Amino acid sequence: MSVFSKLIAWSIPFVPKPIVGYFARPYIAGETLADGIRVVRELNAKGIMATMDVLGESVNSREETVAMRKHCEDVLHAINEHKLDANLSIKPTQMGLSIDPAFFEENVRVLLDIARGYNNFVRLDMEDHPYTDLTLEMYKKLRRDYGRHVGVVLQSYLRRTEADLRDLMADGVTNIRLCKGIYVEPEAIAFKQRGEVQDNYKRLIELGLADGVYIGIATHDDVLLEHGMETVKKIGLTREQYEFQMLLGVRHNRRDEIVGMGHHLRVYVPFGDQWYAYSTRRLKENPSMAMHVLKAVLGMGK
Repeated sequence: MSVFSKLIAWSIPFVPKPIVGYFARPYIAGETLADGIRVVRELNAKGIMATMDVLGESVNSREETVAMRKHCEDVLHAINEHKLDANLSIKPTQMGLSIDPAFFEENVRVLLDIARGYNNFVRLDMEDHPYTDLTLEMYKKLRRDYGRHVGVVLQSYLRRTEADLRDLMADGVTNIRLCKGIYVEPEAIAFKQRGEVQDNYKRLIELGLADGVYIGIATHDDVLLEHGMETVKKIGLTREQYEFQMLLGVRHNRRDEIVGMGHHLRVYVPFGDQWYAYSTRRLKENPSMAMHVLKAVLGMGK
């Protein structure tokens, strides 16, 4: 990212909220569960799967956590009621991990009981490094009871991830979403160069797929998309043994190409009234979109 692009990204938090909301609309389904259902239906009609995410993380009280969990329960019930091809993704701190790991486990088990009853699935998202160990430990524990109904996320920019993947593979059947990673982490624990992150991503894909790990290849990077396609072909996997994943609002044409080639693809569909933090993060990652926001603020977008 250029210095100018970094400057634009840095300025996003100072942009009026309504303007951020306008330009971030492609990235979120809306504020309500009905909005999420509508968008997932549209994706399903195109042969695209979804994972639904109720926006909100770093919940600070047990009351807020329980309320968030109930929103997630509603998502699982809605997926079943509306016969959507979708599952649920949750943030660990959204379910109380920063409050008490036992409380977190209690809440996640409520969701997993519902998901298993519907033959569905819950993905534990990965947050920044203070929660990595706890999230992986909880995933291994929950996997023993819920098997294929639970999965986790690994991030290729962390130096530890290959060891984490090997540990998970040694411990049992594993379902992961592999992404590059978005949190700002110290260089001591994270690769900083794009090529390093890509190379590690490729190693992880080859290692996991060859060992039978079900991987959601979550990237918009053409280098990694092509590598993923080459790897599944080389190993001889069927389309039921992996999937590609993308974010809502990103690279529609490329997404449709991948589906047209016969691959499974899942889109991450976030919704909820806590959309602002997610939206500013997406805009920071997309300097070209952030430029449109800046022009609007300066009155140059007319």
